[in-house]
Amino acid sequence: MAGHSKFNNIKHRKGAQDKKRAALFSKLSREITVAAKTGTPDPDMNPRLRLAVNTARGQSMPKDNIQRAIDKAIGGDAEDYEEIRFEGFGPGGVSLIVETLSDNRNRTVTDVRTIFSKNGGNMGESGSVAHGFDQLGLITYPASVGGEEKVLEAALEAGAEDIQSDGESHEIWTAADQLHAVAGELEKSLGEPEGAKLAWRPSVEVTVDEKDATTLLNLIDLLEDNDDVQTVWGNYDVPDDVMEKLGAD
Repeated sequence: MAGHSKFNNIKHRKGAQDKKRAALFSKLSREITVAAKTGTPDPDMNPRLRLAVNTARGQSMPKDNIQRAIDKAIGGDAEDYEEIRFEGFGPGGVSLIVETLSDNRNRTVTDVRTIFSKNGGNMGESGSVAHGFDQLGLITYPASVGGEEKVLEAALEAGAEDIQSDGESHEIWTAADQLHAVAGELEKSLGEPEGAKLAWRPSVEVTVDEKDATTLLNLIDLLEDNDDVQTVWGNYDVPDDVMEKLGAD
């Protein structure tokens, strides 16, 4: 059940997370506001909001920022955000799913399409790549919570389906409809997670060479830098030796 994490590639590669902290907090705040607006503003009664708040805490987002995002929804002055999912292709036959929260659909569609077309990719139709992914629940913990055996035992007891561990993190996978329940059980034994969200896990991965990896990772960087983009998922596997050549470490 253990394996090398593919979803930490970008995190490792960027390295300087602090420089993008303001942008990260902005995206987290947006998710909190949307979750609070679409349900009750009480995290104990709103599973989506609770997960969003826990994820924000896991990223060291200040309590005041979290409360302001909730208050924005309560006050009724929050923008009307729309959840839009884009599907597209990167170099080397890689499939990408881009999740956004947008207050202006036309702007977001134009921006995402432009980033794809100008950076070695192209945007596809809805459903063009999603069939190659499974939507699951993903709960992440830092390696510091314990060894793989400890986390595996806790995950199985909580009802999780799979775990992938490496030297920096544990990724715990659940059925999509069990995300909230499993996250709640894990919190009892492992504490608050670093993140908990619905995720897209590819059924088949595409290994990319150094040339394609350079273009692909730049494309993903630019997508992630867009204010409306919340998460980018892909079926790519960049080998460790290629990541090292690209100066990932």
